[in-house]
Amino acid sequence: MTEETIPRRRFLLGAGIAGTAVATGFNQTEPAAAQAAAPAAGAAAPAVAQPEPLLALNETEHAFVVAAVDMLIPADELSPCGSDCGIATFIDRQLASAWGGGAKMYRSGPFRKGKPEQGYQLALTPAEFFSAGIVAANAWSRKTYGHDFDRLDPDHRVEALKAMQDGKAEFADFSSRAFFARLLAITMEGFFSDPIYGGNRNKAGWRMIGFPGLPATYINLYEEYRDKPYVVEPRSIADFS
Repeated sequence: MTEETIPRRRFLLGAGIAGTAVATGFNQTEPAAAQAAAPAAGAAAPAVAQPEPLLALNETEHAFVVAAVDMLIPADELSPCGSDCGIATFIDRQLASAWGGGAKMYRSGPFRKGKPEQGYQLALTPAEFFSAGIVAANAWSRKTYGHDFDRLDPDHRVEALKAMQDGKAEFADFSSRAFFARLLAITMEGFFSDPIYGGNRNKAGWRMIGFPGLPATYINLYEEYRDKPYVVEPRSIADFS
């Protein structure tokens, strides 16, 4: 692991702070640091899965998302990389859902620049936000490095993500900081969500932190295992259907 790489445990700390609710509105929390690493020799073998048809993302957008989530969650001894964990699939499904279309979002304006605690302040739906953000990110990447983000080498991808995180990437009429914050948040949501939504493939996120799955099924064991580890094969919604 190089000095440029943020340890996976610090990523998890950021995940715990940011929260991982899937169907919430845009929440401008302070993002955890961007990270990247070459796949470790002892990385867990990713589950084999057939490519799924894209529901919301086009091929260019999908390539950006795959490259980004693989930088944010690199393969190592703790889990496969982000795309192998299904996070690109999770993001595509979320953007194609009612949430991605802005269901239950107030979109009548006025849309003024708000304080950080006021959260999302644009007229765009989540799907429109990501589409516009990816266009802006690739345009900035071409201007800065000569290629779209997914065509950059790993070191330049890390550099680009850090510039977005710090708001130093000058997107045209768009906040690179806000885009990175939402990209990181939905990546964490996909990594820790129930696998039924497309991410957390083979329950890789749950296995990494020792989460047993649906908590209601263990309610009778809470007192017995209070402050003690409870090691069990994690179970998802699909395991009960």
